[in-house]
Amino acid sequence: MVGLGTCSLAEAALIILLLPRSLEECGHISLSAPIVRLGDPITASCVISQNCSHLGPEPQILWKLEAELQPGGRQQHLPNGTQLSTITLPHLNYSQALLSCCLRWGNSLQILDQAKLQAGYPPATPHNVSCLMNLTTNSLICQWEPGPDTHLPTNFTLKSFKSRGNCQTQEDSIPDCVPEDGQSHCSIPRKHLQLYQNLGIWVEAKNALGTSVSQKLCLVPMDVVKLEPPTLWALEPSPEVPPLQPGCLRLRWETWKPSLHIEQKCELRHQPQLGEASWDLVGALPSRTLRYELCGLLPSTAYTLQMRCTRWRLPGHWSDWSPSLELITTQRAPIVRLDTWWRQRQLGPRTVDVQLFWKVMPSEGHPSTPDRPCELGLRTPTGLGGLDAFPMPLEKDSGQIQGYLVSWRHSDQTGADPPLCNTTELNCTFQLPSEARGVVLEAYNTAGTSRPTPVVFLESRGPPLARLHTVARDPHSIWVGWEPPSPQPRGYVIEWGLAPPSPSSSQKAWRMEHNGSIAGTLLQENIRPFQLYEITVTPLYQDTKGPSQHIYAYSQEMAPSHGPELHLRHIGKTWAQLEWVPEAPELGKSPLTHYTIFWNNAQDQSFSTVLNASSHSFVLRGLEPASLYHVYLMAASQAWTINSTSLTLMTLALEESELHILLGLLGLLVLFICLCGAAQLCCRPSRKNALWPSVPDPAHSSLGSWVPTIMAEDTFQLPSLRDPGMPPITKITVLEEEEKKPGPWESNDSSGTCSLPTLVQAYVLQGDPRVPSTQSQSQSGTSDQVLYVQVLGSPTDPGPGHYLRCDSTQPLLGGLTPSPKSYENLWFQTSPLGTPEPLVPNPEDDCIFGPLLDFPLLQGLQVSGVEGLGGF
Repeated sequence: MVGLGTCSLAEAALIILLLPRSLEECGHISLSAPIVRLGDPITASCVISQNCSHLGPEPQILWKLEAELQPGGRQQHLPNGTQLSTITLPHLNYSQALLSCCLRWGNSLQILDQAKLQAGYPPATPHNVSCLMNLTTNSLICQWEPGPDTHLPTNFTLKSFKSRGNCQTQEDSIPDCVPEDGQSHCSIPRKHLQLYQNLGIWVEAKNALGTSVSQKLCLVPMDVVKLEPPTLWALEPSPEVPPLQPGCLRLRWETWKPSLHIEQKCELRHQPQLGEASWDLVGALPSRTLRYELCGLLPSTAYTLQMRCTRWRLPGHWSDWSPSLELITTQRAPIVRLDTWWRQRQLGPRTVDVQLFWKVMPSEGHPSTPDRPCELGLRTPTGLGGLDAFPMPLEKDSGQIQGYLVSWRHSDQTGADPPLCNTTELNCTFQLPSEARGVVLEAYNTAGTSRPTPVVFLESRGPPLARLHTVARDPHSIWVGWEPPSPQPRGYVIEWGLAPPSPSSSQKAWRMEHNGSIAGTLLQENIRPFQLYEITVTPLYQDTKGPSQHIYAYSQEMAPSHGPELHLRHIGKTWAQLEWVPEAPELGKSPLTHYTIFWNNAQDQSFSTVLNASSHSFVLRGLEPASLYHVYLMAASQAWTINSTSLTLMTLALEESELHILLGLLGLLVLFICLCGAAQLCCRPSRKNALWPSVPDPAHSSLGSWVPTIMAEDTFQLPSLRDPGMPPITKITVLEEEEKKPGPWESNDSSGTCSLPTLVQAYVLQGDPRVPSTQSQSQSGTSDQVLYVQVLGSPTDPGPGHYLRCDSTQPLLGGLTPSPKSYENLWFQTSPLGTPEPLVPNPEDDCIFGPLLDFPLLQGLQVSGVEGLGGF
């Protein structure tokens, strides 16, 4: 006995062979169905006979599907002593699987029996049944589509019978046709067929789960015949046959010999061997002709041709396409339009060197235009450098050009001169007499020449372009624009090439624009990146041309290779002069537009300035003495920027004398600011108390020139020399004389005080400063005594001042007596010569003049001495 942990189909077969005879007959598996539908349930049972006594009294039966143990087995003892185990698999998802009945033997499993399970689907209905009568094999070949895979062996059978009607009744049966394995077609031999009799045909599919039948096909074998393709041949030229026209081909074909008695129709298709052109079909060619001339093709072009045939006027299938035949069409004389341009150079007094350029216009696909004679004339509209008044379009079948001829006049004219040029290039250089005004250009091949293109050398008598400008769109194109002049041109010629011009100017590219209303064009031919191009635009008019305009442009700009090197030329305490040498302009490099200078100090503060491209030096100002700065220069163009080498510099330090002067000036400035602040603080009118008393000097100045103005509410107390209880003076009026205006005084007693000639300034004191303002105001309305005095004088007058005492109804000295009597006081006024001049008082005036040494006002002012009153 051999124990196994896992079971497989090969291992199980080997174990069964190695088992003793007694164990082989111990178990047997029986299935409810050997083949089921995929996904359906299946039931299996395993019976262990009673002869297996050595297995033990209670053997345990297990089930395995492939390598997996399957739960759900039910084991029981039967009356005859056998043991039965049954299992039901709910879903069989294997198309093929091995089911094993195992017995646990120690620590391993012993396989007692195995059964092969199969699952699949019933066969699908065959469809798309079709048949072809092949005259080569002389058999009817039928094919069909079997449908999806059933996972079960399926047999297909082609069944057929002969019928007289519409295949409704069966007359003679035909042996079934069984295809080879994996094939879906089958052939019925000719001996079982009637070529013109109906056949009923269908396909039957059968496997273990069922049978399906396709729809019946009723046909006549000759109605489904498929002929073999013909064979194509090129028709050789012969003297009896006229030569081929340009763009034509001659060919012949041979039909398949077994089908010679069958009337056929054929189709021919052709395709030029140029790029990915599509096939063109020529249909309904009679097979009896066996030759054909195909025209309307491109001249001198290789073509691929194929042909197929079918029965004519009867049903049938098209044959396969014949093997390809390659032919080349005949040439035709070129039918082209040539754009021309020229350059002239005077070699001598009677010789001109001319360089002529031309281009073949691109194909426009117009139908062919018959040749018409062209009379050469120097004043024809075709002489505008190739601008035809009635241009001939380039045909699709214009013919292959083998070369070009340049001559003075048309080659068909008698007495024609030899050609000036015979070349395959698109330009030609020749010499002409100075009086020559034009040439003729023709394209030719083996079939002939094209229509002549007259070229007239125009004079520059038209208006020029207003403005020319360019824009580089990308590295391989340049847009050139202009403003059309007035009158509007008929077209433009644009030339461009590398700048500076190359030794051979023929390397320049050029283009002709026939639309005179456009204002620009995009140049994409021969444009390389990072190159400088010279672009020329010339307007073309009816019988003349305008002057050429030139402009230079880069296709794409490169950054400068390196920036200019920065140098320090001079340096001071607060400035530094920098200089640099501008780089020479390089071809293909973007020209500089401006410079930017950056400098940073030790505190990492950044400064910058922008200079134009013509600058080569700059002075940094406003620097700090003895400071370190980092400077670098950036050069910029329209497309790029590049930095120069950086520069580090140190400004000069201040000298000791300069430092002392600077400190002194700074100290003076601080002192001046302090003095101004103190003066403003002391002299502000709004202040109520001064820092120190203000004592006037009556001898040298008037009260109006030095006494500060005090607000009405400000009051200060004057000290008394005689009586401490004397009331304060409540009103002081200070008068100044007008300069150079001497005259009598006029008095006005309406106010009760003296009116003087000129009132310059009034200084009013009210109340007692020791008494609050409210108290002063209350006292002003009482009958308290009020004293008055008026002081006359000028701060510019060298003489002594004048004091005027006024009579009043109120007592002046605080006594019970009324005002003192009038007494005379000397009155002086400065004369123009500087001598005092007495003034006569008005007897009607109440004012009394005289020296007032004991006047309370003077005592209040604390005048020391009487030196200033010597004149009284």
